[in-house]
Amino acid sequence: MDRNDSFREFVAGHQQALMRTAYLLTGDAHQAEDLLQSVLLKVLGRWSRLSRVEHPEAYARKALVNQHISWRRRRVRSELPTAEPPDRAYSSEDSTVVRLVMRRALMRLPPRQRAVIVLRYYEDRTERETAVLMDCSIGTVKSQAHYALARLRELAPELAPRLADIEAEEAYR
Repeated sequence: MDRNDSFREFVAGHQQALMRTAYLLTGDAHQAEDLLQSVLLKVLGRWSRLSRVEHPEAYARKALVNQHISWRRRRVRSELPTAEPPDRAYSSEDSTVVRLVMRRALMRLPPRQRAVIVLRYYEDRTERETAVLMDCSIGTVKSQAHYALARLRELAPELAPRLADIEAEEAYR
């Protein structure tokens, strides 16, 4: 098997999971595709070394987070165009609405806090794994998660009960 075949196999096996992470980081399918494509190009350039390590997908995830944060730093601060939230004529248990509210709130978090939330709670990573992927300490992951959850409660008060459940679970881990 040559280098390109092993890389194609890697992409085929991990593309969906990496795309989901990219989407959760960016909040936009097109930006997620761009992010993933740029990261996969970097991975391909290092594939001769990465193909020999045990978990090349960990490198790809870390590259996604770092590239996203880098893009956010360079981008001029501007508001994201979104439709007005609907009137409260829905059930609070409507999972589609909850996902939309959570997505809007996530998009308003700073990139590092968003990355912690995505890695810890969407991808169910441990604090240690998250710290390795973000190249920071476990204490930073904990504090960023704390501040991010507090900010999410401010941005979307209707999610507060769900966020309280997450924090209660964290206390017992």
